[in-house]
Amino acid sequence: MVRETVLTPDSFIYPLFVHAGAEAVEIASMPGVRRLPVAGLVAECEAAWAVGIPAVAIFPAIAPELKDARGTHGLDVRNVLFAAVREVKTAIPGLTIVTDVALDPYTSHGHDGVLSADEKEVVNDETVEILCELAVKEAEAGADIVAPSDMMDGRVGAIRAALDAAGFENTIILSYAAKYASAYYGPFRDAVGSKIGKDAISKATYQMDPANAMEAVREIALDEAEGADMVMVKPAGAYLDVIRTVREVTDLPLAAYQVSGEYSQIHAGARLGWLDYERTRDESLLAIKRAGADMILTYFAREVAEKLARA
Repeated sequence: MVRETVLTPDSFIYPLFVHAGAEAVEIASMPGVRRLPVAGLVAECEAAWAVGIPAVAIFPAIAPELKDARGTHGLDVRNVLFAAVREVKTAIPGLTIVTDVALDPYTSHGHDGVLSADEKEVVNDETVEILCELAVKEAEAGADIVAPSDMMDGRVGAIRAALDAAGFENTIILSYAAKYASAYYGPFRDAVGSKIGKDAISKATYQMDPANAMEAVREIALDEAEGADMVMVKPAGAYLDVIRTVREVTDLPLAAYQVSGEYSQIHAGARLGWLDYERTRDESLLAIKRAGADMILTYFAREVAEKLARA
């Protein structure tokens, strides 16, 4: 009766990976998570919908031979993401579909945009032009929410203008407004195939310094002014203070992404016998909600929703 924070399935956005292959592929660094063929993705979405999860976020894993320095396959009509969105929307019209707006699944260098001539940084404005085209194509395929995760300056306003011009005034923008250059993203990069070589690439020229909290407030204000409908803090677990700070300065719906490294370390600790898997999993999600997140992107979404349905 006096519990202040409650987890419910409608708090979750379920991240899923899709590829053009015929079979599901296990992701070694993310136990229990797989790259799914389109048919398997539809089935997983149906299972999530059945236990009350209202939204999924779909990320494509693209074959290496389709990647190039500019990420041109992202705009190709044969992009598996577009096919996946259409199939899921046809099968489950009520399910909200979130799509990622960034070039890292499609670039041969693994960065979120086009590199400068010396390959030392991502070129902001040229990247934003491509992201606008990608967002419109995702909306055309049936995405309800487009989520720019690239952290380019000015991209929210540009995407809003592009969507409106294309007749998608009602397509929602969920901005990765406070996305940190975090060490917790490694398993995700394995999942989408954006990890190039043995060493992690640095995205510190466009993602945020983990030392900064007030910068998040400025980033949120900028994206809100440009027309973001929702904002996100990423990662979640190591940035609970940022979630709380952002919650206090914006009335927009606030999402937080419990990223791949957070998910995998709970699995790893439990496999070593050092953590109670279910209790640690549930506590980690409760902490994110308690900090102020309205929505949580988490790979635990389906299993926790199933547990809640049994309760």
